Amino acid sequence: MVDLHLHTIASDGRLTPAELVDLAAANGVSVMAVTDHDTVGSCRDAADAASRRGIEAVAGIEITAVEAGRDVHMLGYFFDIDHPALRDFLAAQRKTRVARVERIAQRLDELGMRVNVAPVIAAAAARGRTIGRPQVADGMIAAGHVASRREAFERWLGSGRPAFIARDGAAPEAVIEIVHAAGGLISLAHPGRTCLDDQRIGQLAAAGLDAIEVYHSDHTAETVARYAALAERLGSLRTGGSDFHGDPSYPLTPGSVSLPAEHWVSLRDASRRRRH
Repeated sequence: MVDLHLHTIASDGRLTPAELVDLAAANGVSVMAVTDHDTVGSCRDAADAASRRGIEAVAGIEITAVEAGRDVHMLGYFFDIDHPALRDFLAAQRKTRVARVERIAQRLDELGMRVNVAPVIAAAAARGRTIGRPQVADGMIAAGHVASRREAFERWLGSGRPAFIARDGAAPEAVIEIVHAAGGLISLAHPGRTCLDDQRIGQLAAAGLDAIEVYHSDHTAETVARYAALAERLGSLRTGGSDFHGDPSYPLTPGSVSLPAEHWVSLRDASRRRRH
């Protein structure tokens, strides 16, 4: 099984890299990518743990672009995690995330729900991790305001909810450019959730988008068929994965969504051509 969309405690996942790899191995995953949000903080540890378990690990990341005030998540693969321009870009992304978390906490305070985010911000900065709304949700749980991350998002933090603050960030084209500069391939994450129209996805493909995440835990069979057909029309590669976070509110496991072998081979071969 090939799962190219997994998260760890470096962003909003619940497991350490070693714990994630152990679970992936137990579920029969043979190729994996840790794709934490705006950080490569777990990539090396995950690769080391995967090597010990006989799993092939691919460098990965999920970068948040912004378009018209909404998030557009983009998955990078096979890039140089030490590329200087990428490192600087991700540092700026994390700084923007902190500013947003502080604004959300202020909004919650105004709504009568005090949440202390300072310790989370300090810990993330010390470890090169990212923070966002999931960590705010955890603070709301600890303070007794909600019972779960799901409740926090559905009632308070999700788009259109009382404590929602729109994100600032780079345009999708800028994300494509930075991942390519670092030698990687880039895919549009869970398009069924992001809901960009086909014309806009075509524009991104013309700007260098390499792939579309056809296979995802939020995608129905109809959604998979739709984006598979779009990828075919655009000549795009396909990616896929579970988007596992370890959140008990979402009953997923690593490998519960797998990229079919033939599309993994096409993706891997494209990365080799780019490097050479």
